[in-house]
Amino acid sequence: MAGSWLLGAGVGEPGRRPTALLVGVHGEDGGDTDSSTATSLAELRRLADTDGLAVADAVVQNRPRPDPATYLGSGKVDELAVLAERTQADLVIADGELSPGQVRNLEERVGVRVVDRTALILDIFAEHARTGEGRLQVELAQIAYQLPRLRGDGRSLSRVGGGRTAGGAGMGVRGPGEMRLETQRRRLRQRATRLRRNAAELARRRERTRNRRARNQVPSVSITGYTNAGKSALLNRLTGADAQVQDVLFATLDPTVRRLTAGGLTFTVTDTVGFVRHLPHQLVDAFRSTLEEVGGSDLALHVVDASAPDALDQITTVHGVLHEIGAGDVPELLVLNKIDIAPTDWVDCLCRAHPQAVPVSALTGQGIADLRTTLATRLQRR
Repeated sequence: MAGSWLLGAGVGEPGRRPTALLVGVHGEDGGDTDSSTATSLAELRRLADTDGLAVADAVVQNRPRPDPATYLGSGKVDELAVLAERTQADLVIADGELSPGQVRNLEERVGVRVVDRTALILDIFAEHARTGEGRLQVELAQIAYQLPRLRGDGRSLSRVGGGRTAGGAGMGVRGPGEMRLETQRRRLRQRATRLRRNAAELARRRERTRNRRARNQVPSVSITGYTNAGKSALLNRLTGADAQVQDVLFATLDPTVRRLTAGGLTFTVTDTVGFVRHLPHQLVDAFRSTLEEVGGSDLALHVVDASAPDALDQITTVHGVLHEIGAGDVPELLVLNKIDIAPTDWVDCLCRAHPQAVPVSALTGQGIADLRTTLATRLQRR
């Protein structure tokens, strides 16, 4: 169920999935296409479903850029208000990052809670973080997001003020007034300082572990890729691990490390967090030490959902994040997963675009033996 901070206090009925409306802006300046807009909204729908929300409808407007005051133009905002009343929506989710002013103005015009794509992803991350390090990293991202959005009406997007939290701080102050706002900001900043100190220590431990593996000459492979590409399922198939596998976005946030022997060579394989379009920069910063597992590895096993119609775009998105975290130069082995459900002609197309890719099915085991052999060969060259 979506965290109460997304919905606001007292919103929704017990036993009923909260209802959401999706809104997006389709650019007319050549930056967007109809297919990319549809794909982005379809992904936003999956994110909402992962967070326990029922999507009632979507509103898309054609305009060069979002309205600086209300994201949508005035006429579309009126249309959205009517739709929200008709569907009894609890929440409006924008397919982009909203400014505090846009959130406030939209809520006043539409009459329901308004959040953006970043807030939704943060909520999902908070739900899926299992380890202390994962919860710490998510809470850091939450604080970075909510600090500029604190406002004096008691409705700031604050995990610390209530609802589902990653770190369980629970020390926000509600109510109007600049003094209370300053108190909130000061406590959030103090909390962030403590979290960053703890995160730095965890990063040092992770670095020591990587150095120890390097001294022992144990090669390392990091599994990376778009969310829900089947990374954890592939780890299980390769190593016999028991990593959690779910058909939801961001099922894995905490790295899982296993050993694998292939071709007479023993090496470690690490499952890492998946990426997504417009991955919030707060999350990239907060998870940097975890993502650096990819940068410190000998080979990046880039898993692609070969059944996804936008697989090529997903590859581009992952490459962008890897460059952002300084892992763009790590040797890569592309793995086309889910070939058991992907159209054959589409798999052939992907193989022509990436001739070195290895097609596999983590579900059926098809191609896994070839992948093990290729892994050993690539690592032995290193």
